[in-house]
Amino acid sequence: MQKVPLTVRGAEKLRAELDELKTVVRPRIIASIASARAHGDLKENAEYHAAREQQSFAEGRIAEIEAKLSNAQIIDITKLDANGKVVFGATVAIEDIESGKQVTYQIVGEDEASIKDNRISIGSPIARALIGKEIEDVVKVKAPGGNVEYEIISIEYI
Repeated sequence: MQKVPLTVRGAEKLRAELDELKTVVRPRIIASIASARAHGDLKENAEYHAAREQQSFAEGRIAEIEAKLSNAQIIDITKLDANGKVVFGATVAIEDIESGKQVTYQIVGEDEASIKDNRISIGSPIARALIGKEIEDVVKVKAPGGNVEYEIISIEYI
């Protein structure tokens, strides 16, 4: 299976969620199932069925996170020598040449992407256009409303 890039922060968040699911959520669900079983007839016990459904979701998420972590290539951007180029994990400030509007994005893996936190996926059109470029380079991004040109203002490896 192909390795999936993941930042150190992204890996830490996944590990924290996995720990929470295994040490807090799983035992709570097991207790709920035991409590529901104590009420008797399981066929018509909504509390039991709800707890089993929660268990199914939690176990599925645990398996998903474990798979992601086992297939992850964790990249520490602070230890990378990128020679001033945009690489995975870099934080890039860009300016729309037409409107002059500036925005800063960090290029992250698919699972870490969050537009509200200005983290874009490595597979997004903007990130693909930026990878390998340097400060003051102009990149064209094919957007739904047509092509947009951005100038790279700054690149940070934080």
